[in-house]
Amino acid sequence: MDILTANDRIGEYPDSWYTDTATPPGPYPAAQGDLRCDVCIIGAGFAGLSAALHMAQAGLDVVLLEAHRVGFGASGRNGGQVGTGQRLEQDDLEQMVGHDTARALWDLSLESVQLVRDLVAEHAPEADFVDGILHADHRERFVPHSHDYARKLRDEYGYDLIRPVDKDEFRHLCGSPAYHGGTLDMGGGHVHPLRYAFGLARGAVAAGARIHEVSRVTKVTPGATVTVKTDSATIKADNVLWACNGYLGHAEGQIAARVMPINNYILATEPLDADFAKSLIRENHAVADSKFVINYFRLSEDNRMLFGGAESYGYRFPKDITKLVSKPMLEIYPQLKDTRIDYAWGGTLGITMNRMPHFARLSGNILTASGYSGHGVAMATLGGKLAAEALAGQAGRFDLMADVPTQRFPGGAALRWPLLVAAMLWFSLRDRL
Repeated sequence: MDILTANDRIGEYPDSWYTDTATPPGPYPAAQGDLRCDVCIIGAGFAGLSAALHMAQAGLDVVLLEAHRVGFGASGRNGGQVGTGQRLEQDDLEQMVGHDTARALWDLSLESVQLVRDLVAEHAPEADFVDGILHADHRERFVPHSHDYARKLRDEYGYDLIRPVDKDEFRHLCGSPAYHGGTLDMGGGHVHPLRYAFGLARGAVAAGARIHEVSRVTKVTPGATVTVKTDSATIKADNVLWACNGYLGHAEGQIAARVMPINNYILATEPLDADFAKSLIRENHAVADSKFVINYFRLSEDNRMLFGGAESYGYRFPKDITKLVSKPMLEIYPQLKDTRIDYAWGGTLGITMNRMPHFARLSGNILTASGYSGHGVAMATLGGKLAAEALAGQAGRFDLMADVPTQRFPGGAALRWPLLVAAMLWFSLRDRL
C-alpha cells in the first residue's frame, strides 16, 4: 500500500478544521522537464519549507518538490503545540550525550520556539501564536517529578518561564478531574499549523525558491551532482535535502530504517459557548498529558475543542475516527458528551526509537532531517534552518543534531511494524492500569 494515497487523494487537502480556516497559496505548478538548482528539497512540510526559505534568503537556488500540496502532511494536521525542550527531557539527554551537549540541545530547542514566533510574526500573523502549554499528570505519583523538573530547568538551565502547578490550580486552569497537577510553561504555546505552513511557503517563494506541487519523487541518484526524478521532470542539484518525515514510505531506505510512520487523530467540536469553553481551558493554554499515547488539546479561535489522541499503526486510518478519539476526550471532559463533533481527521508523523530527531548526511551532499516524534512544529522549523546553515558551510549545529544517536528499528523497515505494535500495546495497557 502507498502511504501517500492510503488515506488521501493526490493534490487534495484532507477535510479538517484547519483546511476550512486557511487560504492555501499557489497552487504551484508540477515540475516539468529538465531543471537545475543548487539545492533540491523533497517534502514541503515545516522542515522543507523552512529550509527553502532560509536557503533562498542565503542566495541559493532552491527547488522544493512536494508530492501533494504544501503543508499537506503532518505539518498541516497536527495539534499546533510549540513546545520548549527536545522530545526527551534534559535528565535523559544528560545521560545519553553528557551535560554540555544536553545544554547545547536545550539552547537549540529555545531557539526553535523563538524561530517559530519570529516566522509567524513575519510571514503568518494569521497563525496567531498563543502563549502557554500545560503539562498534565494523569497519575498523582508523576507530579513530584514534574515539579522537580521545572525547578531543575530554573536552577540549572536558567529557564524561569516554567513553574509547578498543584492539583487545585491545575483543575482551575484545566476544568477536568482527570489530572493531579503538572507544570505551566509560558515559553511555549500554540499556533494554527496549516496557516503557519502556508505563510512559510509564501515567504520562501518571495525569497526566490521554486515550489513544485504534485511532483512525487521517483528516484534519487547520488553523485557529485545529484539527479532527482519525478514523473515529469529531471532535476540536477548540487545538494539534496530529504524532509519527508512520516510520509517518506520506502523512498529512501537509510531513513526508513530509523524513522517510522505512525498515525494520530484529532477531533474538532462544534463552536462552544464562550463561558463553557473557558471553563474547560481557562487561560487558553494548550494542554498535553503524561500518557505514553499522549492526549493533547486546546481551544480554537472560534471556541471549538481541538482534541488529539489515539494512535494506529499501518497505513490505513480507522473508519470511525470520531468514535476512536471521542473515548479519551470524554474521559477527560465528560461535560462534552452531548457536544457535536464537526471534524475528525488523521495524519501520519515520523517517530524514532529514542524519540529524538534523525539528522544525518546520507552522503556528502545529501542530507536528511526528520523523525520529530510529535515535537515537530518547532524542531522541524529549526531543522530546515540548520540544513540551510550546513549547505552554506556552517555545519556545526546540524552536525550537533546528527551526532545524537538514532538507532535503527530492530529488523529495519521490514520488521518495524509488528515490533512497534507490540510495544505500543504494552504501553497503552500500562497507561490504563
